Amino acid sequence: MSDSLVRIGLVLPDVLGTYSDAGNATVLRKRLEWRGIDAATIPIRLRDAVPSSLDIYLLGGGEDDAQALAASRLREANGVQRAAARGAVVLGVCAGLQVLGESFVTADGTRHAGLGLLDADTRPGARRAVGEVTANCALFDEALTGFENHQGVTTVGDGSRSLGTVVRGTGNGDGSEGAVTGHVLATYLHGPVLARNPALADVLLEWTLGTELSRLDVPEVVDLRRKLLRCKV
Repeated sequence: MSDSLVRIGLVLPDVLGTYSDAGNATVLRKRLEWRGIDAATIPIRLRDAVPSSLDIYLLGGGEDDAQALAASRLREANGVQRAAARGAVVLGVCAGLQVLGESFVTADGTRHAGLGLLDADTRPGARRAVGEVTANCALFDEALTGFENHQGVTTVGDGSRSLGTVVRGTGNGDGSEGAVTGHVLATYLHGPVLARNPALADVLLEWTLGTELSRLDVPEVVDLRRKLLRCKV
């Protein structure tokens, strides 16, 4: 960070905006504001330049054509890659996960290059994964919850590690869920994922700020997590 304002980049919300993952920016901003830290969300749309100077970058979900378009635009712009190289935090959800990887194959059989920020490759699976997911998180001793809607099967290579181990649902398709390399983190979980998993939101913020954050006790969030962890759908 270059100043006291945390700048949250919402990457291609006009392309990767199918599943309301833009709510992750709201969660991060509010959790900072509740702690007295100024924050701003900067939308980066398809025709905009992609700055490398922001603190956090958020990529959401989208269908095959949108995902391929996003990958092509972001490879060309190179702003997210340059930001990640200097240690900026990057979160990808669903299509965002696949775009951040080495490559992904769309339903028509075409292989597309990703941004190469995660050692992960994705191909279409035999059936679509739709429903609630619970996973044991590798970053902290707390379950992750979310809703998945994808057909991707993602293989995480040695250059990354999985975000967690699936207890319920599909995730990556091999018992693991998501991927992490340095400060680049991705998951198949919608929800938005940071609204459902405040501990994960705080991990991203601690990476950004370089310091441990005080705990926030928000009764509504605690109650929501209790209900979701009991959910059997």
